[in-house]
Amino acid sequence: MHDLLQAAGVADPAAAVRTADSLGAGQAGPTAALLSAQEFDACVLQAGPTDLLRRSRRVRAAWGAAAVALATATTLAMTAAGDTAPGPSTAASAADAAFRPADLVRTPAQAWDDTSRVDFTAWPARGSRSHDDALLGRALATWAHPPTGTRVRLAPATTAAAPTTAPQLLYAGDVADRTVVLLYDGTRLARYSETRSSAQAAELSVARTDDADLTTAAAVSLASGKGGARYLLAPWISEASIRDLLRPDVLARPLRTAKDGVTQPVPSVSAGHGCENRPVLQLRSSSRIVEKHSFLLADRGGLSPAHLTYVPLPGKGRPPGRPREATGSAALVAWGHLACALDSLGDAGVRSVNAWDFAEQDLPDSGGTAVWTCARADTWSGPGEVTVTLRTSRDTPTAPARTVARARSTAACSRFGQNVAATTGWRSPRGHWYVLVAGSRAVTRLSVSGDASATEEGRTLDAPASHRPRTQVRATLSTGEQLNALGSQ
Repeated sequence: MHDLLQAAGVADPAAAVRTADSLGAGQAGPTAALLSAQEFDACVLQAGPTDLLRRSRRVRAAWGAAAVALATATTLAMTAAGDTAPGPSTAASAADAAFRPADLVRTPAQAWDDTSRVDFTAWPARGSRSHDDALLGRALATWAHPPTGTRVRLAPATTAAAPTTAPQLLYAGDVADRTVVLLYDGTRLARYSETRSSAQAAELSVARTDDADLTTAAAVSLASGKGGARYLLAPWISEASIRDLLRPDVLARPLRTAKDGVTQPVPSVSAGHGCENRPVLQLRSSSRIVEKHSFLLADRGGLSPAHLTYVPLPGKGRPPGRPREATGSAALVAWGHLACALDSLGDAGVRSVNAWDFAEQDLPDSGGTAVWTCARADTWSGPGEVTVTLRTSRDTPTAPARTVARARSTAACSRFGQNVAATTGWRSPRGHWYVLVAGSRAVTRLSVSGDASATEEGRTLDAPASHRPRTQVRATLSTGEQLNALGSQ
């Protein structure tokens, strides 16, 4: 040992040997075993990792990643299988994530008569199949995850997301050749329907109805077809009838309604036959809600028909008018001229349409009197569009009003845009061309430039012009502010 240590370059081999001998002397127990262990054998190669803690963490992370990958692969496989599976099995798997029929909110039948919130929340659950759990389960599952093959219709600015809270059941029953379920989640209506012979041909329509009220929550379309449209009326509707806007002097005729609130078919607008009829609902609220309150609703192709209102011509000494129900004689005359343009007043998702007669003007060359109307269509999502029209006393009662201007996504003709002016070229009965301009009650001065030049103090102006004149018009308000007239080119 001495020679080996000396060959290895140890400075004092003799001292090292003595120290080793002293450690081993009398240590037959643990110390001797330790010194004779493999770890202290210089002839054995010691090879091992120096980062055991970090490696153990990596091992645990690797096992976690493997578990996530396995779960993801399993989910993808199940999803792929669901997309290719028949409709019913997909609906059944989706039902696991949907609300159950027992979760549905059901409002008591007389709640509408004892609440200050008269809207869809006051509707009771109606219909002969309102306790058909199989049907209700399919409707809920379809809203949560529409199966492959389901026809889904979304109104503009409406999300397709599943409800986050249990929806309210409004109706479940058979309507014509289909079975219909109507649900409400507080901001949206969802109409699920399927053919009565099979649940395969299912349809789902979802539309916004946030902030609905006494009128805009008064009726919902359950089904439509060649025979007409059937509506479910609110429980506070005491009387229903049908009126043709094109016949303002003809009284509305009664509309039969079943005990569950479903109407008989309401005739649809004649397709492909021009503007021959424009049927609308005329409903009366129960006197327990409000007395002598009738209003008009017009089908716009959505779940909820649009509420029609009217603002009459301004009168001297009267405050600015506010929209009122379009059931009076002046309102019916105005809507008689606008009826044929109703389909062009905004897209689906229209909440209400207001016709505002904002100016009256005497026409030159014995042309009679003109009435300027701004019809504004407001959507459930907020934005609205306006159509300005002109009708004259020489027109027949049902002659379509002449369209003067259109504007989209505007506040014009609303409570946030109460001032308006409009202009158009007009040919008199004598064949002369004029520029016509009119403004609402706050307009005090009108100025025309372009193919015609004129300035007039007041709210109306007419000036001789060339054939189909192109002009720019500025209106000055009583506040000194100025605005551009709609229809300026």
